[in-house]
Amino acid sequence: MAKVLVIGSGGREHAIAWKFSQSRHVEEVFVAPGNPGMSDVATLVNIPQNNFEALKSFVKENHIDLTFVGPEIPLCDGIVDSFEADGLNIFGPSKAAAMLEGSKVFSKEMMKKYGIPTASYESFSDYKMAKEYLAKQEMPIVLKADGLAAGKGVIIASTMLEAQTALEDMMCNSLFDQAGSSVVIEEYLEGEEFSQLAFVNEELVVPMEIAQDHKRAYDNDEGLNTGGMGAYTPVNHLPKQAITDAIEQIMKPMAKAMVLEGTPFKGVLYGGCMWTKKGVKTIEFNVRFGDPETEVLLVSLEDDLYEVIEKVTRKEAVELHWSKDPVLGVVLANKGYPGSYTKGAVIENLSDVDATVFHMGTGKLDGKTTATGGRVLFVAKQAPTLKEAQTEVYAEIKKIKCDNLFYRTDIGAKGMK
Repeated sequence: MAKVLVIGSGGREHAIAWKFSQSRHVEEVFVAPGNPGMSDVATLVNIPQNNFEALKSFVKENHIDLTFVGPEIPLCDGIVDSFEADGLNIFGPSKAAAMLEGSKVFSKEMMKKYGIPTASYESFSDYKMAKEYLAKQEMPIVLKADGLAAGKGVIIASTMLEAQTALEDMMCNSLFDQAGSSVVIEEYLEGEEFSQLAFVNEELVVPMEIAQDHKRAYDNDEGLNTGGMGAYTPVNHLPKQAITDAIEQIMKPMAKAMVLEGTPFKGVLYGGCMWTKKGVKTIEFNVRFGDPETEVLLVSLEDDLYEVIEKVTRKEAVELHWSKDPVLGVVLANKGYPGSYTKGAVIENLSDVDATVFHMGTGKLDGKTTATGGRVLFVAKQAPTLKEAQTEVYAEIKKIKCDNLFYRTDIGAKGMK
């Protein structure tokens, strides 16, 4: 029986730990650093995700068989390289391969070089040149911080004034800290977004079911971009062609491109895709499970996650099996998110909720669960239809008592039109 360590502390990591805990091959799951809400499925390890030496010492001392990395920051900082240098089994991309998410400029250049469909763009590290280029563009337009910005480094500007202000904030006023010192300015695409994830090992690509995330903070896709306010799977209203093209034109070509570049990819590759009138386009690549897509995908996945990882690591072909019943989940966030918010509000009645609950950002104070993160809880339900799943999940959310939480009320609505 195996021991597994999951790196990270959010809802994605809770879902990953929850799934590993169900494996017939796994005897114990640890999460570093985790959060108190995960203690139902894992043992918390008080080591920060960026302390690679302490994490490796823990793995060696506790005879951990597999380390699985949830968030992008340790991947982009080279945790996989560090572990593999010590002969430790870890699932995730190398630092060089993680550049696909770590740098929007690198990612776009890879897409251009290998003919992977995406929006037309230009990248800049000089503010004056970026401003001059922007002045000649049509609105709306998309501005992306080059580096990591916790899923919030994208601004869609509908007017030139908005775009100019956003550019100045990014490049001159450190809106996203160093992440915005270089920017990508790209055409605005119209269509329907979806997330295509896959387990990848070099040219082996094992696609998952597609999911749809809801990025904007408020109903009807209004408000600022967030890390994601809810998700559902499958996305049955999109044509099969969209999924086929995402796999054949985006996921497989990028996996092959990384091999050709001498930086082969191993881990979970995330393709943020859009189905447009001109076919499928790539919005972005991430180098790990998406959050909150993970929380619905792993509820829907019928296979043993540990077995899947083992087979992918050995480059064995894997056929994934998914529940026929849709899964829909909603994020409960602290008021003010994705801007500033107050921490510490007490959350009550969680034990009354008849749903799968993943803790995204919670703490414990005097034995009570508190809201500590921007995104706090993820509540998911599975039902025979998407409408039933939606109705049931909102009924369960109403049982939760906390004055400082808000949530969207229209998650999954696009899938019911």
